[in-house]
Amino acid sequence: MEKLASKETRTSGGNENKNEQLVNHIITMFENLEPPVSTECCIYKVPYYLRKMNEGAYTPQVISIGPIHHNKERFQAMEKHKVRYFNNFKQQYEINLEDLVSTIREMEDRIRRCYVETVQLESDDFVQMIILDASFILELFLNYRSRERTRDDPMRVEAWLLNMVWRELLLLENQLPFFVIEKLYHLALPYLSNSISLIQLTFDFFKSLNIHNKSPDVEIQHFTDLLRFFQLPPHLPYRVPAVSFPKYSVTQLHEAGIKFKVVPSKCLLDLKFKKGVLGIPLLEFQDDTETLVRNIIELEQCDDRRAAYITDFYLILDRLIKTTEDVDLLGDKEILINWLGDNNVVTSMISNLNRGIISRDLNSDFYRLGIDLNDYYEDPWHRWKAILRRQYSIMAILALVLTLIQTVLSILQVVL
Repeated sequence: MEKLASKETRTSGGNENKNEQLVNHIITMFENLEPPVSTECCIYKVPYYLRKMNEGAYTPQVISIGPIHHNKERFQAMEKHKVRYFNNFKQQYEINLEDLVSTIREMEDRIRRCYVETVQLESDDFVQMIILDASFILELFLNYRSRERTRDDPMRVEAWLLNMVWRELLLLENQLPFFVIEKLYHLALPYLSNSISLIQLTFDFFKSLNIHNKSPDVEIQHFTDLLRFFQLPPHLPYRVPAVSFPKYSVTQLHEAGIKFKVVPSKCLLDLKFKKGVLGIPLLEFQDDTETLVRNIIELEQCDDRRAAYITDFYLILDRLIKTTEDVDLLGDKEILINWLGDNNVVTSMISNLNRGIISRDLNSDFYRLGIDLNDYYEDPWHRWKAILRRQYSIMAILALVLTLIQTVLSILQVVL
């Protein structure tokens, strides 16, 4: 009995020690818990399940802006260029370094809250990074506007670099909050900022994205947000808590008698179906199309404050373009321009854009469009009319050919 009691005591004491260790571990886990995402958060990391679809579409290769990709080895050459840009910027506009550091330091907590994950950089490193990145962007925009380039400007020496930087400034993970750049702009160039807004400078730099007239009087949170803004109309349709997508491709719809035309507006939301005609905005597929579209879609997926209007369009496009024949048809109608050369690349790109995307609501105009297209196709009368029209065209061609043959034979008889 004494041996049994002794064994129970040892076991009980051992469990108590283990329990205490576990309790302490759980308490430590709570203490190390990151704070909840701030309502000011606007810059996100693309979730793995979406990122794996095309890693390169979200990852900068030549320049890192902000903390998410900071300090990676491949960006060291560009970091040296940033220092050169900052030196030129400071000297040209006679910036007081103490004032600049103080200004950014005062905004540090607010800037950090803009990122979805806690930034691990120490305060000095963080403030220096923000100063270098913001001054680089401003100097780049101002040089671009004035068309002035010094001989040691890497954008002049390596012409390809400007195109890469232009593209990577639009990546969701490669952003600074817009208010930071704006603050530095007013601090460094008070005389210019009173006549030319930073948003106008930004519009000028990204003017090739300005697919339809937009007012420069707009608030944006960063450049990916601007990219999305360029593709939205002034007034957005309301959203319905349901989805209704077209069931049939453009080739099938064409066989049912639907006509296609390019609409004058290039705004993606101007996809309209009326009186048997589907109007589609001009679609251009270039080398950077997938990257730009993916980053807009992921912004809409990550931030529920931004309704998924651009995502809606590409979900519908995925239903309309399923094969290379669909691409050919839209190309013949001058609705789709394929700068990539291979129609298979376009169909694959459109299909892959929407993998992993879940839609629970929809632009009300697109909801109605899906219903109307499906109803039109499924109405037997429309398909019969289309068949009769094609057969009539074939009969007319045959009649013309027979008439020509008869005429030729008649001439030959007279000659002979």
